[in-house]
Amino acid sequence: MEYQLSFSVNKKIYLRDPEGTELGKEIVKHSIELIYKLGFEQFTFKKLALEIGSTEATIYRYFENKHRLLLYILNWYWCYMEYLLMYRLQNISDIKARLEIVLDLLTSELPEGSGHLDFNLQLLNHIVIAESSKVYLIKEVSEINKNEVFKAYKDLCAKIAEIIHEFNPSYQYPHSLSTTLIECIHQQQFFCINLPRLTDNLHQRISASKFTSAFARDLLFKVLQNP
Repeated sequence: MEYQLSFSVNKKIYLRDPEGTELGKEIVKHSIELIYKLGFEQFTFKKLALEIGSTEATIYRYFENKHRLLLYILNWYWCYMEYLLMYRLQNISDIKARLEIVLDLLTSELPEGSGHLDFNLQLLNHIVIAESSKVYLIKEVSEINKNEVFKAYKDLCAKIAEIIHEFNPSYQYPHSLSTTLIECIHQQQFFCINLPRLTDNLHQRISASKFTSAFARDLLFKVLQNP
């Protein structure tokens, strides 16, 4: 399934809307590919400029720094995930089935996509797993948060929390469980691939996504079904 989507990303994240120009779109598209290839620490605007045949100064007209660029990419991803969740929940009334859809969406690899999509979703998914915590595990997070730059992530977490509450209205911590579930899924997938001794998939008998799906499902339903 493919979508041609454009989400309204918080204007406080960028200096110039990258969706407004072909160059801006190229900056975002190639930054995803380069961050995936190099890792966020080794990624620089200088390397990105070489990749797209432009200059660092040009990229700085769109983003103040590489942290803001990563934040933009992740905001787009969280908006996309919320869209997919709402799309897949249409006409699904069974509450447990709605939670199963949440788990499937969070643990399944996204398709690479094609010309109908601006970004390589598969690479973007890997970046979220490996790099997403780097946008908020920083000293300046409280100051940055004043501009509501994490709203897309909060909205997705809130939607999942609603479904958790529907499944078990007596459970006291739906929002905490929602965020814990997402972060846990990211960590377990990362650990399965890079540090398997931190998981019970030590010998990698099944894929990281399948292992994480089974673990997350066991965790979620045992928590919600216990008094």
